[in-house]
Amino acid sequence: MALVLPFIDKTFDSILPEVERVLAAQGLIALPTETYYGLAVRPSDEVAVRRLIDVKGRPADKPILVLIGGRDQLPTLVSSIPPAAAALMDLFWPGPLTIVFPAATGLSPLLTAGTGTIGVRWSPLATLQRLLKHTGPLTGTSANRSSEPPLDQAASVQHTLGPVLDLILDGGRTPGGSASTIVDACGEPRVLRAGVVSTERIRAALAQRGHTLSS
Repeated sequence: MALVLPFIDKTFDSILPEVERVLAAQGLIALPTETYYGLAVRPSDEVAVRRLIDVKGRPADKPILVLIGGRDQLPTLVSSIPPAAAALMDLFWPGPLTIVFPAATGLSPLLTAGTGTIGVRWSPLATLQRLLKHTGPLTGTSANRSSEPPLDQAASVQHTLGPVLDLILDGGRTPGGSASTIVDACGEPRVLRAGVVSTERIRAALAQRGHTLSS
C-alpha cells in the first residue's frame, strides 16, 4: 500500500523530501486539489506519465491536465498565450478553471494525446500552490480509474489505488462537487467541460474583454 503523509502547513517542510524522492524515482503521488484528489507526476517524466495512464486505464485520446503553482511556470508548458486565455487567467486564476493552451514544443504526446494543446490549471489551494512552487508543474488528473467516480478522501484513494501508488498526501476531505471547468482558449474560446465555474460567468467575463464564447 502507498505511504500516507499528512499534507498541512505544519508538516509541509517535513514531507517535502519524501515528495521529491518519489518524483525522482518516477513514482505516483495522490494529492488533494480544490475539487478532488489528483494523481501527480512530473509532466516531463515519460516513464511516470505512462505509468499514470496505465494505472488509470486512461484512453490514449484523452489529454492529461497539468497543475502549476504560478504563472511563471507556464513557459515550460505552453507555446503561446492567446488573448482569450490571458483574459481567463486574469479573471479566474488561481481557481477551478482549466485553460487549454497551444502546447510547448517537445511536450510529450502522452500529455497532449496528439492534440498539440495542453490543459493547465493554477490551483487556489494554498498548500498545493506551495508544493508546486517547490516541485514545478505536476499532472493533476483525478485519482481514480477511468469511468469511476472521483475521490474526495485520502482513505478512499488508499482503498482504491493504494497498491499501485507510492505516496498519498492526506489533506483531509476535499470540497468535491463539480470538477474544474475546462475551456479551450486556443481559438474562439469554448467550454469543453462544464464545472465549478459556470458557462454563464465565463461568457459574461469574456464579453467584458471583447471575446465571444463559442456556443
